[in-house]
Amino acid sequence: MKETTHFRTIVISDLHLGTSGCKAREVTNFLKYYKCKKLILNGDIIDGWQLKKYGTWKRKHTGFFKVMLKMIDDHQTKVIYLRGNHDDFLDQIMPLKLGKHFQIRKDYILKSGTRRFYITHGDVFDSVTTQLKWLAYLGDVGYTFLLWVNKLYNGYRAWRGLPYYSLSQKIKQRVKMAVSYISDFEEKLTELARSRHCDGIICGHIHQPAIREIDGITYMNSGDWVESMSALVEDHEGTWSLLYYNEADHQEDVPEQEPTISEFFGRKERLVAFRADTPGLAPDPIRKSAGL
Repeated sequence: MKETTHFRTIVISDLHLGTSGCKAREVTNFLKYYKCKKLILNGDIIDGWQLKKYGTWKRKHTGFFKVMLKMIDDHQTKVIYLRGNHDDFLDQIMPLKLGKHFQIRKDYILKSGTRRFYITHGDVFDSVTTQLKWLAYLGDVGYTFLLWVNKLYNGYRAWRGLPYYSLSQKIKQRVKMAVSYISDFEEKLTELARSRHCDGIICGHIHQPAIREIDGITYMNSGDWVESMSALVEDHEGTWSLLYYNEADHQEDVPEQEPTISEFFGRKERLVAFRADTPGLAPDPIRKSAGL
């Protein structure tokens, strides 16, 4: 079998393991294909909120952590787990460091070339989840229902031979309040990065993958593994890209020969990247290419 692609850094977030909507097998297969020196799990990896109520922990959810441990064992990958609002049970044990290769913490500063990125899940500026948790739980129920409808709709599309379509994400994009919230969220997080004397911010939380420039600060969001199935990756030249996993093309077992990026993801046009030390970036290239 050919050598798998090796990145310097991979950032994934919002897996929501323990819920019916999570794409546990897909993200596990993703990590089988891609080695990295540093794996950053940027919050909401385990969905403690739903596991307390009606969530179910399955073997495929455990499989994700088995692959993560194999990355540590085989490639000495350093894993940094940052807590999110759905895995806030980690507050009881933070900060935690196990050996040289695994730690749990609230936030992290990553050096990328000549630049510094502040990494946080993103719920720090979400007043709903930090002050009105009961309302956040109520919203979580509605979002779970929306994902259930999305699952039924895509079952019908698969029966018709049509590709996956994120109905729930499309609805969110059309709601004016959601659009306003996302814009406000991005601006506040870039202000946070500036206050930490960083050149950029890396977050998750809102399930909206992006790479863009906001007032001189680079904003990057790794998306999620419920709808977008996306990850942020950094190569050894300090170039950052968004990768999207195409579940229609994937195979659960790693093939004998490594596929090309376009064959495996099927959406090569979305691989928009920039060098970490580039002084200027094109305005919001990801949204233009992805139709966001």
